[in-house]
Amino acid sequence: MLTERLTLRRPEEGDVDAILRIHSDRRACEHNPSDMITVRAEAADRCRAWQEHWERHGYGYWVVRRTGSPRVIGFCGLKLTRLGDAPVLNLFYRFEPAVWGQGLAGEAVAAVLADVPPEPPIIARIRPANVASARVALRAGLVRAEHLDTVGEDGPDWVYASATL
Repeated sequence: MLTERLTLRRPEEGDVDAILRIHSDRRACEHNPSDMITVRAEAADRCRAWQEHWERHGYGYWVVRRTGSPRVIGFCGLKLTRLGDAPVLNLFYRFEPAVWGQGLAGEAVAAVLADVPPEPPIIARIRPANVASARVALRAGLVRAEHLDTVGEDGPDWVYASATL
């Protein structure tokens, strides 16, 4: 998938080192420290899980690069999960800190959301202090859904949703 500045593709075995690089960066995982990984085997497991989700559902997390560059700068996509008793698509985006503030996460999110299944609804779970992530979700058309807030592995999760749940 192409955007004005980005190339998004399905994860491959060769992405393990990029997954480790970005998910071992404390700044990249500052708001979700439980997502941090420190060894290559964990990155390989994560890559396999992402690939299996694609195989099962036909969508999932994309690997994001600037068009024309081989360097992976982040990940963005949708994962089928549950919020309470309801199936939802969890919107995920994580980029290396070197590219923050350039609108790349928003560009990737817009591309991902332009090609999604009509159901179930999309949500983003965002830590209250992660103002930049909340801005991305709001610009993508998600709305704050306080009644769906939960406590996640790293504390309170504020929920932004595509539809009333």
